[in-house]
Amino acid sequence: MSVGVLIITHERIATAILETAVNIFGKRPLRVEVLPAARDCDTDALRSRVKEKIDDLNEGDGVLVLLDIYGSTPSNVACSVVDPDRVRVISGLNLPMLVRIFNYPTLALPELAKKAVSGGKDGVFDCRDSDSKNA
Repeated sequence: MSVGVLIITHERIATAILETAVNIFGKRPLRVEVLPAARDCDTDALRSRVKEKIDDLNEGDGVLVLLDIYGSTPSNVACSVVDPDRVRVISGLNLPMLVRIFNYPTLALPELAKKAVSGGKDGVFDCRDSDSKNA
């Protein structure tokens, strides 16, 4: 078993990032589902779909939920279903975050959540900054 991953973003962001990460990595080392949210989505319907996806993805090791923007409708819905023992929610989805997760498919949920955060942060550089060029 391994941690499942649910990516909830506005419109088609999740699909594009997932397809790109799989293309870079060459495979999907974890079970990943995408759930796009329209700007005018029904939050109750979205909450039901999130719960269904989490139940489907959780094979006993939990689910890591990745979001694009904290405080948005997808974020608020995902945070409303958090269960610290089986669901972790991380916002700020970016491509380095997902690739980092793919590199550690056997980690437990708490450690995978930490890798997601570090991958997201470590993947952001100011390329004009000389320190970034040597990292």
